[in-house]
Amino acid sequence: MDSRRYSPDLTPPWKRSVPAPEVPAERDLVVEEVVTGFCGAVLRVEKTAEGFTVTLEDRHRKVRVFPMTPSGFLLDGKPVTLVRPGTAAGPAAPARTASGSVAVKGVRARVALPSRIYVEGKHDAELVERVWGDDLRIEGVVVEYLEGIDDLPAIVASFRPEPGRRLGVLVDHLVPGSKESRIVQQVGGADVLVVGHPYIDVWAAVKPASVGIPAWPEVPRGEEWKLGVCRRLGWPADTGDAWRRRILASVNSYKDLDPTLLRAVEELIDFVTAPA
Repeated sequence: MDSRRYSPDLTPPWKRSVPAPEVPAERDLVVEEVVTGFCGAVLRVEKTAEGFTVTLEDRHRKVRVFPMTPSGFLLDGKPVTLVRPGTAAGPAAPARTASGSVAVKGVRARVALPSRIYVEGKHDAELVERVWGDDLRIEGVVVEYLEGIDDLPAIVASFRPEPGRRLGVLVDHLVPGSKESRIVQQVGGADVLVVGHPYIDVWAAVKPASVGIPAWPEVPRGEEWKLGVCRRLGWPADTGDAWRRRILASVNSYKDLDPTLLRAVEELIDFVTAPA
């Protein structure tokens, strides 16, 4: 008699649960905790009396600690079991773009959408390209710079936004009572979105620690801000060189940027890529 026909497990094979694959909790791996929905990058794994925990940090720099339970996390929407690095030959973590998105290989840039994102200056455009460039090419989003927003109402009118042809604008120093806020109040429409960050210049949206300085220096009103920064940091009075070699070169991913800028740019990308 073939005893295999009478196995104690009478569950059909197609109904049996498949263990979630083990994935090493390598630093910067982005996962989602299944119970809370908290999504973040791995900072560290620690041993406790109850087992191991993993510390995650989300895009807004919020940090939470979770036990490394079986099937306790999602990786790209699929259940996984996080384990200590070096203890499992799990699937390699997917490559990430500088913005934290999953890198898509072998995909050609999409034909440019009619919608656009405008930013104030060249440095803003270069910073957006450095962090979100891969995402923008896949989505077909073009970023253009304006050399200031004094003529923003006329620029928006000339663009003629409409459904399927949306316009998103990123503004520096968008705080109550500023010149920028007064200009933005003159712009409206369902197919226009203007967002900003509180800094005088996009330089300051780069985290000081990433640049290797304790803080961005205070520059008195009336003094050209970028030159004032260079003077106080002992840098040569060449703002273009300071930007390229000292600031932009220090930005490797979204983690090097202030959350206010991250939220603003990602809101614009979502806005201009939304279905008509």
